[in-house]
Amino acid sequence: MDIDFASLTEYQRYKLMASLIVPRPIALVTTLGETGVVNAAPFSMFNMLGEEPPILMISINRLQDGHLKDTAANIVRTKEFVVHIADEAMAEQMHRCGERLPPDVSELLHVGLTTLPCNAVAPPRIAQAPVAFECTLWETLETASRQIFIGQVRRLHAREGLIDTETWRVRLQSYFPVARFGASFYVNTRDRFSFEAKANPIDEI
Repeated sequence: MDIDFASLTEYQRYKLMASLIVPRPIALVTTLGETGVVNAAPFSMFNMLGEEPPILMISINRLQDGHLKDTAANIVRTKEFVVHIADEAMAEQMHRCGERLPPDVSELLHVGLTTLPCNAVAPPRIAQAPVAFECTLWETLETASRQIFIGQVRRLHAREGLIDTETWRVRLQSYFPVARFGASFYVNTRDRFSFEAKANPIDEI
């Protein structure tokens, strides 16, 4: 097949790209609303962009009426957010954080997750998450359909025992994040294989 993207609708392009560029890591993002309510929402258009400075990206679509989603509006206003990686144990709660709720209702309370304070930013982190990155806004890119937030990581929180601080390696045998696999499907990360390690200290893959 040879498909001319210019001939497709925005939604058709979204469906193809979101189902073919997989699996995608999921950012479960907490922000603070204007009244102090903790907002939480999952986004699978997310990834690491670099280590110096340490930056990551989340892409948030605009609502059909052109307004911003709560997470996007909160980041624009406060310039702070926390990115969590959800694992198998909290996968269903992560998914339910995507339900549409009024801005004054916390998704975390709705799904039964609890919070702990952060050190460098005002939004709290999720206690049950294995990983949390405290971020401040580095740069914003805008398209007709999306706002793309590039955040600088200020602090990292990790579940006790997950990171070997002598080698700064993650104990992958204890880490089971979930990923998005198009439509309503998710995948786990239990089936793993490896190739011979590279000599470079920083992997390109």
